[in-house]
Amino acid sequence: MANKKKLGLIVNPIAGMGGRVGLKGTDGQEIITRAVELGAKPVSPGRAIEALREVASIKDDIDLITYPFDMGEDEARKSGFHPVVIGSIVRHQTTAADTRNAAKEMRGLPVNLILFAGGDGTARDLYETAGGAVPVLGIPAGVKIHSGVFAVNPRLAGELAVKFLQGEASLREAEVMDIDEDAFRQGRVSARLYGYLQVPYETSLVQPAKSSFAALDERVSQELIAEYVVENMENDWYYILGPGTTVKAVADKIETQKTLLGVDLIKNKKIVGLDLNEEQLLKHIEGGRTRIIVSPIGAQGFIFGRGNQQISPNVIRKVGKDNIIIIATKNKLTSIGQGRHLFVDTGDSEVDTILSGYRRVITGYREEAVVKVQA
Repeated sequence: MANKKKLGLIVNPIAGMGGRVGLKGTDGQEIITRAVELGAKPVSPGRAIEALREVASIKDDIDLITYPFDMGEDEARKSGFHPVVIGSIVRHQTTAADTRNAAKEMRGLPVNLILFAGGDGTARDLYETAGGAVPVLGIPAGVKIHSGVFAVNPRLAGELAVKFLQGEASLREAEVMDIDEDAFRQGRVSARLYGYLQVPYETSLVQPAKSSFAALDERVSQELIAEYVVENMENDWYYILGPGTTVKAVADKIETQKTLLGVDLIKNKKIVGLDLNEEQLLKHIEGGRTRIIVSPIGAQGFIFGRGNQQISPNVIRKVGKDNIIIIATKNKLTSIGQGRHLFVDTGDSEVDTILSGYRRVITGYREEAVVKVQA
């Protein structure tokens, strides 16, 4: 039993809480307090459990080492593990320092892999303390997921962790990226590369990093898409506009306001609400016919579950899958990895299944492509 592999587990219990309430992150105590006031619920514990269900297939062959309470112990026990608990924290009062301490202690043991649930801020904490000394793998649970250290979804994070611990997955360097949340809330993306971490890798299980495109070509393509979308808009329908420059081009075409990084609502080509959260969206569209316009984020290929959590499973159910309009330039579709698939990771497996399958994507004026969407 001395040869058992050691799996470290770190859960950032506040990661992702700002998503559905429209706060675009949870960096800083003030924002956490605001998220709670708006009714935000923990996201990462449930996503950690989803990943651990996959790891449970080898639970008798590994030692699971984690931090107390909701930083991993609670999730591990709920998943049928009997973890080795190290360190000490104050329940419900965790900070980034606790994450860094956990990573430092796990590095010192050492563990063979650190599996963590969080977002880009959590990835930064691991980079600053574990560096490249210990392989890590992220369970996507944050609002901001720009780094390449995350699996596509929690289930695949668990699956990839198992493959790596069994010697069936290799390692690669993946970038740790983060953005300035204050600038993000003001509609500006200020991104920074912090460094690289060693990450278990299998092409279909790890999300690619964001990439940039030729600005001029993108602008022209976005305008053509916008012209086609606006031409087909119907009166007395609500249109939920997701974040991003491609969707913003639609608002620009009808000369109405649009937050670049928020979720907005229009009706009869006029703004109804800017930067709305889940609750506000549901209140506005109650009893009304509604469509959602979304575009994949960067080159990651996610149409739901990355940066637009305000468009929640409840919102998607109310709107219906047939009223979702996906738009993307040809360059963007070409740049997307994972076999040119698009992805959904709403946090609700039933909704993810409903959204899966082949979908039409508007790529230009009267031009469409058929692309597979998968959970």
